[in-house]
Amino acid sequence: MELNPYTKSIYIEIGDTAQEKFNREVIDGLRSKPKRLPSKYFYDSYGDQLFQRIMAMPEYYLTGCELDIFSNKTTELATILTMGDEPFDLIELGAGDAMKSSYLLKHLVTNGVDFTYMPIDISGNILSVLNDKLKVDIPQLDIVGLEGEYFDMLEKAASLSSRRKVVLFLGSNIGNMELEEAYDFCDELYRKLSSGDVLLIGFDLKKNPHTILDAYNDKTGITATFNLNLLTRVNRELGGDFNVKQFQHYQTYDPISGACRSYLISLLNQDVTVGDYTISFTENEFIYMEISQKFSEMDIKQLAGKSGFDIIGEITDSKNWFVDAIWRVR
Repeated sequence: MELNPYTKSIYIEIGDTAQEKFNREVIDGLRSKPKRLPSKYFYDSYGDQLFQRIMAMPEYYLTGCELDIFSNKTTELATILTMGDEPFDLIELGAGDAMKSSYLLKHLVTNGVDFTYMPIDISGNILSVLNDKLKVDIPQLDIVGLEGEYFDMLEKAASLSSRRKVVLFLGSNIGNMELEEAYDFCDELYRKLSSGDVLLIGFDLKKNPHTILDAYNDKTGITATFNLNLLTRVNRELGGDFNVKQFQHYQTYDPISGACRSYLISLLNQDVTVGDYTISFTENEFIYMEISQKFSEMDIKQLAGKSGFDIIGEITDSKNWFVDAIWRVR
């Protein structure tokens, strides 16, 4: 643990094994059939910048939908999440720049609510940027930044404080998992929390397929660059020699299953070296990069029920394209 020079701020690191884990997961993914890369590693400093640009694109409706909820229904959110005067820890999984949650943070601080904000993110860079931003925007905020994997840092948060936990999982990040993985994730979340703890989880709802596909396949190519940047990161950090120009971004959406998937396609037969490993690609072979799952109301109910949560509230945006569901641990 190292103390941040700013009042009321603590920054916590996870140790020295992150690079080894990155290397292992990349090699395992590239040697699997079909090949795949973990999307959580998109977010180096340049990846962070690219994702900020993606969120600002007019086609990327998700940010605006959830921002609509947090900016226009802040009091409603706060009422459900706080449930009285009991102090609590507000934990945000994958906090990013906290653009949406900042509305809630300001509301809680303004109304004298006793809470500590604990943003969790795998990117130390974005946590540092967030800390600097919040110390200016909300100087009275108590903040404990946690860099690392979600469940590791939830355990860390529990060790730091025994107060009730309110967990935010925004941006339809649950959609970055296959459905079975989403069930496992929510089940694990349930087991990491205690009775009475609350989870606010964002879901992107099924809608016009063209609207969804345009959000992940923008004509300016920012999303393609975002995906390809992971190859550049592998080159830089793991001794890879990917020729990024020899791979092409490809996006699909299936309106039946709700799965929106991205791939990188090899444009020719080629061998790529990553550290001590050589990975062979055939022409048109793909690397599976990411899923962005879309949900129906029934999907959400089944996910909550199967993992043991009670649904205590649902707040939608003005278009009914997105829902923030509020679940409580029994």
